[in-house]
Amino acid sequence: MSDSETCLCVVGGGPAGMMCGYLFARAGVKTVVLEKHGDFLRDFRGDTVHPSTLDLFDELGLLDALLERPHDRVTHVGGVVGGKEIRFADFTHLPKPGNFTALMPQWEFLDFLSEQARALPAFRLRMETEAVDLVREQGRVVGVRTRDGDVIRAKLTIAADGRGSVLRAAANLPLYDLGAPIDVFWFRMPKQRTPENRTQGYINHGQMVVLIDRGDYYQCAFVFPKGGAEKIRAEGLDAFRDRVRAIGPETATVDQGVTSWDDVKLLTVTVDRLDKWDRPGLLVIGDAAHAMSPIGGVGINLAVQDAVAAANILAAPMAAGEDPDPLLHKVYDRRIRAVKLTQGMQRMVQDTVVAPLLASTEPMDGPPLAAKLLDRIPLLRRIPAQVIGMGFRPEHVRSPEAKG
Repeated sequence: MSDSETCLCVVGGGPAGMMCGYLFARAGVKTVVLEKHGDFLRDFRGDTVHPSTLDLFDELGLLDALLERPHDRVTHVGGVVGGKEIRFADFTHLPKPGNFTALMPQWEFLDFLSEQARALPAFRLRMETEAVDLVREQGRVVGVRTRDGDVIRAKLTIAADGRGSVLRAAANLPLYDLGAPIDVFWFRMPKQRTPENRTQGYINHGQMVVLIDRGDYYQCAFVFPKGGAEKIRAEGLDAFRDRVRAIGPETATVDQGVTSWDDVKLLTVTVDRLDKWDRPGLLVIGDAAHAMSPIGGVGINLAVQDAVAAANILAAPMAAGEDPDPLLHKVYDRRIRAVKLTQGMQRMVQDTVVAPLLASTEPMDGPPLAAKLLDRIPLLRRIPAQVIGMGFRPEHVRSPEAKG
């Protein structure tokens, strides 16, 4: 068994964990990030980098370099509702440079962050290193134990290990399940590249499909009532493809993208949160602290905001050798209102729009009034753009940058 020492141990190499690793190391805090996989190449992860996150990278002087990575720009969000094309949100009125959403494969986003972090002398990334338990001494978390039996000791451990967080469970932090009436099938369909990004939702006949335009293919989200996956599978692959094809001409290539059920990945949607994010020596952030619905695609951006808030509050004191424990609750205090408001918005949409829609089998008699107003009054599209693009409490980088 080996034993190593660090100031900060971040568990999880997703958006929250990698952003934490970069910001704390940038401040001169000796940091190690543990990622259980050997690379970042996993499909159907959140790929939307919203304006609030783009603004953060601009504050760090990294935005131009980030946007050299493959991405597509989305300036408007719309859909086809009841057979009529509607525009819901217009990001172009947000302040530059973050006046669009970047659709970027998450592995590109994470690889970029890890590349920037590796250039910092205080940073270390350990791939294929899975934390399986907390190490405690005298009632305080002092590090983690890995699957290989290694012990990594740290003044502070940050759990950013996702919605199935092992460390959250090990810390016995109670989880509040808010419920979600939907699940999602993810799959791909080939398409021709178009001059304008054609990301849209399609809603009619008791069905909802979101097509995320990734250039030469659509990343597709087929939304259905909670627990309905086995019923859909039992109807057969041909029936499923027929349901997708009925959405419209955009889905005509579904047979090429879905050749077997292996091409269809299930996302079991959960919406939950912790009412306490810390124990002595431990802080929980990102999906581990609050799982989001896919509605609005805001999960990555909430996680990144958590990381920025944590660094703003903790990085300078830790770099100065201070005890972080008395400050940990301030991260929760800073972020919880934005989390609750976002989840409240998602639940409202789920319960009042999505669930009733999926329960209906009748064709829609045109779009609902709210959608019509958004389409007819361009000024109104700024409201959902602000909520989706910037969130309820966008953070700004206040953590220091170590000199020399």
